[in-house]
Amino acid sequence: MSVTAKAVTKKALPPKVERLIDDILDKNPLHQKIVTVSLANMTDQEIQNLETYLNFSEEQGQSIEYLADCYLMMVMDVLREQLYFQKHKKYRYSSLDEVAGSVYHDPEYMTQYMYGIAISCFMWPNHLEMLRFFKQTVPTDKKGQYLEVGPGHGLYFMSAMEKTDFDKFNGIDISETSIGITKKIVEYFQPEQKANYALELKDFLNADQLKSNSYDAVVTGEVLEHVEEPELFLRRIADIAKPDAYIYVTTCCNAAVIDHIYLFRTIKEVEDMMDECGLKVVKPLYLPYEGKTVEECLKDQLPISVAYVLQKKV
Repeated sequence: MSVTAKAVTKKALPPKVERLIDDILDKNPLHQKIVTVSLANMTDQEIQNLETYLNFSEEQGQSIEYLADCYLMMVMDVLREQLYFQKHKKYRYSSLDEVAGSVYHDPEYMTQYMYGIAISCFMWPNHLEMLRFFKQTVPTDKKGQYLEVGPGHGLYFMSAMEKTDFDKFNGIDISETSIGITKKIVEYFQPEQKANYALELKDFLNADQLKSNSYDAVVTGEVLEHVEEPELFLRRIADIAKPDAYIYVTTCCNAAVIDHIYLFRTIKEVEDMMDECGLKVVKPLYLPYEGKTVEECLKDQLPISVAYVLQKKV
């Protein structure tokens, strides 16, 4: 007998969410525990947000079955890389050249990857908590220029446009696929703001249009671990941010994924680098591996997600 969404939650689920969960569990019954924890952690509104996202995806031609496949592909990729990390105590790759062609510049894989990560922003407690943290801390009445480095699946970018009052929303990414997905999600959820945003296919470190002390908000989620020299990214963020800018950064420790190339082993390493690059922590969020403490994760080199509201040191 296959496991179903109704068997793992007492909540009444919208039809597309129920179909997604049923398909995930039909294809991978071992995922039952994660799904049970995830659904218990989600509010009714967040479940409805997932239903709305699934509506959007279907209108883009992505079936529920395809989205389940994207999610499970990402889950299996993460599991494979985490097993490699536990055995070798290092990430499989350490340079952008090793992963760019097969990930960022492969439209088929990158599309699956982005849809998989988007689903995880609802289904994985750590990813959901980071999105909640962003929505809770991003200033809703601040004006000026918003910049997101690496908008990826577009959920943060769209949330910023929905919740805040910035005059212009800017996004920059090295993946043409990510730019396309973000554009679609903005056009679907925020069509009235067509003139208020710009997305550019560029390398953040080589984007000459980003001037010093120009941005009122700088957001970069899950990027530092994807670059060879994250300190260059942090110094650039500190340079382009205004003195009173809202700065939001997330990354991870000991969290192996196919395109994670920079390994932070401890939270202290992350925060020391931020400090050295001209940024100070205003509010941190530490999210250890499910069921473990931060101390246990550090001892056993298990994944920890971290998110920060930062301020430019002046």
